[in-house]
Amino acid sequence: MKKLKVEDAVGTVLAHDMTRIIRGKFKGVGFKKGYVIQKKDIPELLKIGKQYLYVLDLGNDQLHEDDAAKRIASAISDQDLEFSEPREGKINISTKHAGLLKINVDALLQVNKMENIIVATLKNNFPCKKGEIIAGTRIIPLTIPTENIEVLETLTKKTGTLLSVKPYKSLKIGAVVTGSEVFNGLITDDFGPSVGKKITDAGCTLIKKIIVPDEEKAISNAILELKKLGCEMIITTGGLSVDPDDVTRQGVIRTGADVTFYGSPVLPGAMLMVSRLADIPIISLPACVFYYKQTVFDLIFPRVLAGEIITEDDIAAMGHGGLCMNCKVCHYPVCSFGR
Repeated sequence: MKKLKVEDAVGTVLAHDMTRIIRGKFKGVGFKKGYVIQKKDIPELLKIGKQYLYVLDLGNDQLHEDDAAKRIASAISDQDLEFSEPREGKINISTKHAGLLKINVDALLQVNKMENIIVATLKNNFPCKKGEIIAGTRIIPLTIPTENIEVLETLTKKTGTLLSVKPYKSLKIGAVVTGSEVFNGLITDDFGPSVGKKITDAGCTLIKKIIVPDEEKAISNAILELKKLGCEMIITTGGLSVDPDDVTRQGVIRTGADVTFYGSPVLPGAMLMVSRLADIPIISLPACVFYYKQTVFDLIFPRVLAGEIITEDDIAAMGHGGLCMNCKVCHYPVCSFGR
């Protein structure tokens, strides 16, 4: 630290908080530790009785925490992300659009092993809203050697960006509601207020909904009809249990679709089936989607909208965090479900 006249301190870094008092109105921090003194600050500093300051004298080989945070944020982020102004050395990173958060977890681990650098994020595959904060970064001390940040920048050039958000696509979706009890009007069709609402809330268009009895051929014909209508995704509901009347699986296979997997380690949602008919994903949902607020559908739907092809490995990995706690007040996705 150096003691300098206020007039000679422009461009240096304040080494401690400085108190400002306005009689009867305010008493608190007027200038914070780490603040870079500017020419316009001189009159205000003199008004609070500061003719000399203790400042940090940074050489070319050192970075102030604000400048370091800016370089870290820039190095780890995709170009579609945006940054806040530094506040107490920390920068928040947020997304310009809704989408699926993608994190290079291995590279993030390497960064957080670096001395005096931290990057805190949301979980990989988190469904993000426009403007949502997805990460924060800072250095631990007030200053850091420039070469430390250069090492991080070299790393991210090799690994690619650590943080990105894949935007959602607005898909044309078709639905096949199976169940002879629904087809014959014995019970109410609950597709609209449950799955249908989630489709429209995501900005997608429900092209057509077809209600069919529990018959393989009827289910198959309905799916093929939706394909001809240009649907980019098809959802079927019901008929996936082991009961002999539940033939949705057979109906999907009858179309020529390839079943990626049947069954998921997620509760609610164990009887999920995902297939592909040419390049069209078919998501076959168990009946639990009509009862529970959040199910396996909420975990895979954002990933399909982001253009991802759900694999068997993806589903197997969902077992870790795949148990919904059915909280009285649901805070999904800000919870452990799917994390």
